[in-house]
Amino acid sequence: MTENNSGEANAVPNVAPAPPPHENRALRQLPSVEDVLRSPDGVALLSDHPRWAVVAAARAEIADRRAELRRDHGAASDIADGPWNGVRSPAIGGPALAARVSAFLRPSLRRVINATGVVLHTNLGRAPLAERALARVQEIARGYSTLEYDPGERARGSRHAHVTDLLSELTGAEAAAVVNNNAAAVLLTLAAAAGGREAVVSRGEMVEIGGGFRIPDVMRQAGVTLREVGTTNKTRLADYTGAAGPQTALFLKVHRSNFTVAGFTEEVGVAALAEAGRARGIPTMIDLGSGSIVDLDFDGNPQRVPKTSSFRQVLRSVLAGEPTVRTLLRDGADLCTFSGDKLLGGPQAGLIVGRRALVDQVRAHPLMRAVRPDKMTLAALEATLEIYREGSAAHEIPALRMIASAPEVLAARKDRLLEALAAHAPRVVATARAGRSAVGGGALPGVEPESWMVELAAPALGAEALADALAAGDPPVVARIGGDRVLLDVRTLADDEIDETATAVARAVQRVRT
Repeated sequence: MTENNSGEANAVPNVAPAPPPHENRALRQLPSVEDVLRSPDGVALLSDHPRWAVVAAARAEIADRRAELRRDHGAASDIADGPWNGVRSPAIGGPALAARVSAFLRPSLRRVINATGVVLHTNLGRAPLAERALARVQEIARGYSTLEYDPGERARGSRHAHVTDLLSELTGAEAAAVVNNNAAAVLLTLAAAAGGREAVVSRGEMVEIGGGFRIPDVMRQAGVTLREVGTTNKTRLADYTGAAGPQTALFLKVHRSNFTVAGFTEEVGVAALAEAGRARGIPTMIDLGSGSIVDLDFDGNPQRVPKTSSFRQVLRSVLAGEPTVRTLLRDGADLCTFSGDKLLGGPQAGLIVGRRALVDQVRAHPLMRAVRPDKMTLAALEATLEIYREGSAAHEIPALRMIASAPEVLAARKDRLLEALAAHAPRVVATARAGRSAVGGGALPGVEPESWMVELAAPALGAEALADALAAGDPPVVARIGGDRVLLDVRTLADDEIDETATAVARAVQRVRT
């Protein structure tokens, strides 16, 4: 600060101090990008990799080294005062540069090994597709298709036609439509069936559906006025009927698929609400979300699971109390929306089923064009629904197979993983203990099937460091941490991933130590 003639203080602008001379000398010794490309390491990398990747890696390495020298004045001083041998210092190349090139060439969206035990892991892509669905996607994606073409009529067709009959058969609906996810299904259905009017919703069902998106926000974007009724824990039929008026377009129920409410609670069943709605000319819409169509008690549908199968017994205990789409429609729901990539075990999609007149309104709405599914989604969905129609979901749908894995299957997988770790990563201490998995994906809250965890500990390595190294591998292994151990839940490990996981553990330990 300085003072002027009147004695007032004048502010002196902040000026960054000049770098010390030795730092400038050290920075000037950093190689240029062209220096790196002409070096033996650079020439070798250019012979096997795209030039853009080697250039980008060289720039990134030089930038990192520059930042390091600015942080570490001692290192900068040593470099500046060291002998000059005609070679720029510090050298940039070797394994670090090669690893950087590989990182630039690695796809961002890639496969991971899920060792968390969370079957429908949203961050990891939710449900893996069945082999039949994968084959169908590959077949359709590699060329042209009948996406919107009817070969019999030699005219334009509907993309919905590929799955609507299957959805109607499996759910008992009069009609169906498909969009790109369930949030879009809710948005579109509300806009088509209640746009410019009111929808009555229980206060206890004003849920957040993930990613910060909430039912009131979706309703607002659909142009629907929210009419809340009841309380957080108790909503009665009289609350709905008392709120119904000339502007009421829908009774809306939202399935609490990602949380539970227990204790002093009360809610209105679908059958009672639908009956009250019909008496007043008000349709009832159910946002099921989780999308279970496995009806273990329905004997007239070919997708039922045989009563004698162990799969049926385990899945019955897991799905206890979870409504199915067919049950909701049978109870009188006029519209139902649900996900394709949760308990259905297919691709990400939003499925809309119900009365034909209402579904036709949804399909004719202008928003449909913005949220319609692509050919690969429809290919995977059609193949997945065919599996249900044939009654082979227990064997072919990976998500259901993992959710309902028998205890003896999990125990055998645990033993194989311990053997593989002993062979591939002998320096890691691996032990097993019983634990619990999760369904995940905003489905079946509170359901935690028993499983086996393989605990990992490496001498002088903390759990966080080991978990970070596993996640940084290729492919990444995503695990859990319990106390001071890394936990591998065998429920979500495929049988052909056991040896690969053990090898990844050995590489992760080596990477941290070096």
